[in-house]
Amino acid sequence: MTQHIAELHQGLAKLALDFTERQQELLQRYLALLVKWNQTYNLTAIRQEERMVSYHLLDSLSLVPHLAGGARMLDVGSGGGMPGIPTAIARPDLQVVLLDSNHKKTTFLRQVVVELGLPNVQVVTDRVEAYQPEAKFDRITSRAFSELSEFVKLTRHLLAEDGQYVAMKGVYPYEEIALLPQGVAVSEVLPVTVPGLDAERHLVRMVLQ
Repeated sequence: MTQHIAELHQGLAKLALDFTERQQELLQRYLALLVKWNQTYNLTAIRQEERMVSYHLLDSLSLVPHLAGGARMLDVGSGGGMPGIPTAIARPDLQVVLLDSNHKKTTFLRQVVVELGLPNVQVVTDRVEAYQPEAKFDRITSRAFSELSEFVKLTRHLLAEDGQYVAMKGVYPYEEIALLPQGVAVSEVLPVTVPGLDAERHLVRMVLQ
């Protein structure tokens, strides 16, 4: 675990994220829970703890600098809690809803929220198209949930006026962008460098017109 802590510290520095010791501890505890529960709940295909720091923690945290201005964020198809849990740890001022239709995964997410004491996180077990929250969201994100057109189609009713989508993608999604429905505009596509991850990453920021 010492090696993982060092990798996490270095990664946070490269992402220019200034975390308190408490926040770093919460990330380490989240990683430990993810490793433990993954043995029986199949939360992620990556099972090596040493790879989870870059592939899950730092990859999720690469989203944080691009959420300025948001007060409520929805993580669609949250699965094992990425990027929602690391983002909620990084931004305790941000209200984060983790949405997934898989009961086993949301059981894990609720356990994480209880054990880590995350008052700004709510876990919802529901299909995204059926979800009807009391208030809409300033930011909606997903990580490998679906193609952009399907993502937008399923979540239009959840985005607040003047809200933004910030979708996490791998390589530049030229084809997905070309297939976006009318009424959706891509405001920017940002290349993102994730420390320790030798793979392309992009954030696609979209708005409804």
